[in-house]
Amino acid sequence: MKRVFVFLPFILFCLLPRHLSAQESAAETPLETSVEKIAEMENEIAEEVAEPKSFTRRLCLALAIIAAQIFLIWLVWHLFSRFSKKIASGETKIKPLTIKKLNILSARQIITVIQFLLRIVKYIVSIFQLFITVPIVFSLFPKTKHVASIIFGYILAPVKLVGAGIIKYIPNLFTIVIIILIVRYVQRGLKFFSTQISKSKLVIPGFYADWANPTYKILQALLWAFTLAIVYPYLPGSQSRIFQSISVFVGVIVSFGSTSAIGNLVAGLVITYMRPFKTGDRVRIKDTIGFVAEKNLMVVRLKTHKNEYVSFPNLMILQSEIINYATSSDDGEEGLILNTEVTFGYSTPWQTVHKILIEAALETEYVLKKPQPFVLQTALEDFYARYQINCYTKHVDNVPAIYARLYENIQNGFKNAGLDPTAAHYYISNTSK
Repeated sequence: MKRVFVFLPFILFCLLPRHLSAQESAAETPLETSVEKIAEMENEIAEEVAEPKSFTRRLCLALAIIAAQIFLIWLVWHLFSRFSKKIASGETKIKPLTIKKLNILSARQIITVIQFLLRIVKYIVSIFQLFITVPIVFSLFPKTKHVASIIFGYILAPVKLVGAGIIKYIPNLFTIVIIILIVRYVQRGLKFFSTQISKSKLVIPGFYADWANPTYKILQALLWAFTLAIVYPYLPGSQSRIFQSISVFVGVIVSFGSTSAIGNLVAGLVITYMRPFKTGDRVRIKDTIGFVAEKNLMVVRLKTHKNEYVSFPNLMILQSEIINYATSSDDGEEGLILNTEVTFGYSTPWQTVHKILIEAALETEYVLKKPQPFVLQTALEDFYARYQINCYTKHVDNVPAIYARLYENIQNGFKNAGLDPTAAHYYISNTSK
């Protein structure tokens, strides 16, 4: 080793002229650069001389760092595992996530989500530890220093880029927050007026109370759409072509895929302001009779007397005939007229039939005494006359039960009078082929 140091000046003296001649011939690098190269060569030779002891020391340090990181990774996994088990054991202390009495997530589902997030964090921490350990170990050895600098660059460059982007985006973020706060207060004002109108505390001539909630929802949707249009330029990446292309693509997909949905939505708005019925009314849509259980901008659901729920798209309702039985029971109305027909032969006086039918109607529960029931003769057939009894009621919720009781009273009335409410039907069957 001493010999190396003795011959070191001679080696440098021999290499210097060759190096200088090469640089002069190339005429590209100044003399100062050659001096730096010589200094680097001296350092490399010195490192080679001290290589055995230095390498052993660095290798031990690298092994110690690796062992410490392995211990830290094991400790992180152990702590996360204990924390996950502790959360699972405290299921009774975690309350389900509900929004306005709507169960979003149960306690068990919340625990599952938390455990999943913990696993993700555990893996991220472990990968970050490995990502830090590798460049540190590589930086201990001269041959792999450049690899360490490259890996550190991979880590620091994105961090610097994200940090600079966040700092640059702070003014836009404040602008978005202020806009959203203003919109929130405007929305609260609309909600207040909607509540006052729906409770009839605020009366606007020509504006019905049942219009308040749907009108509020329409204004709310328009308000947030207007807010999105204002906030859009302040969103990160909104000016990039990729962001704009995705927005156009999503708009085209929504346009093609929501044709029927938009039709139902528009029909729902038309039905809302037409006011053909309201929630709780007894209506007939197509061949279905029931009570309006739900009415929104997309569908209307009826609950039949058999507790069946039937859904109708608003577009179908707009194109169908709607019969509302509940409006006849409103204040100022006489009531809903129930009617049924019976037939009797001409041998029975019509006055007798009228009397029995009217008495049967008056004895029926929920039938109004005033206006009084009345009978119409709707047809004079070949062998019998057709009689129609009409009676008023305001209990539209009990129409099937009223009809059942009315039929019973009619049968009892004719039976007590000794009359048989049957009529012969004569027909000729064609048997020819």
